[in-house]
Amino acid sequence: MRTSNLNKTTHYPAHQTSNLNQLLEQAAEALALKYKREGSFTNAENVKEYLKLKLGGYDREVFALMLLDNQHQLIHFEELFFGTIDAASVHPREVVKSALNANAAAVILAHNHPSGIAEPSQADKQITSKLVDALALIDIRVLDHIVVGESCISFAERGWI
Repeated sequence: MRTSNLNKTTHYPAHQTSNLNQLLEQAAEALALKYKREGSFTNAENVKEYLKLKLGGYDREVFALMLLDNQHQLIHFEELFFGTIDAASVHPREVVKSALNANAAAVILAHNHPSGIAEPSQADKQITSKLVDALALIDIRVLDHIVVGESCISFAERGWI
């Protein structure tokens, strides 16, 4: 299901696209293991690097959660919502349910912009605010919301969370 924008311009055969996606997934898993052993996801650059590998290859919007424990170590990465080339419907109820099921103490929200332009939209800011409020009711902290494009934008670094 994952296709890379790179593959569209270079016209790789389908089996090479699959191999590239497998390689990116393996790299993301290696990073997750590294941070699980050596530290937590408290550094925005580490989070961006991980999420770029996880979400950067999609050709449609994908909204995901990094579910974290009290030490901000990754419990689980979950892709929750899949949208179109420029939007994904995000349902706060499902986000809360996922966080509770994982027994998460904190979350990092993430989604990609397949256009490559990571600048958050007004809709991105509004859903983030709703999710922060919903998760606060059950004492789960939202540490950041990362938008993945050619670069990554952190809501926390901009003071929006």
